[in-house]
Amino acid sequence: MSVQLPGLPDQFEDEETLRIFREIDRSPAMTQRELSSRLGISLGKVNFLINALIQKGFVKVEHFRKSNCKSAYLYYLTPMGIEKKIRTTYFFLKQKIREYEHLELEIEQLREEVRKSGFSSEEQDQSGNRL
Repeated sequence: MSVQLPGLPDQFEDEETLRIFREIDRSPAMTQRELSSRLGISLGKVNFLINALIQKGFVKVEHFRKSNCKSAYLYYLTPMGIEKKIRTTYFFLKQKIREYEHLELEIEQLREEVRKSGFSSEEQDQSGNRL
């Protein structure tokens, strides 16, 4: 499922797009089907997102022949795409840090509630983790 990051400039600043940027950067010869499988995104959505990235000028596609005589494509991040990937990574990291800080605060509040209830902090949950 796509997670739109609040406060970011446009629809391409989401987690799925960042994941596509990262995979294209790692494996330019990957098929859309392979990309779909790796990312757990439907093939149709991968196709839509890649075509949108191509239209925006973030991704360039080149046609080539695989050794088994099948046609294939190479996907490359353009200079604009590299910049967009870096900017998207920055905003995504910023969002994840905010989420992490919020979770830390929430965890501390929950621990305080447990302490106030008289439940021993030495107790363990069902998995054997200390609370």
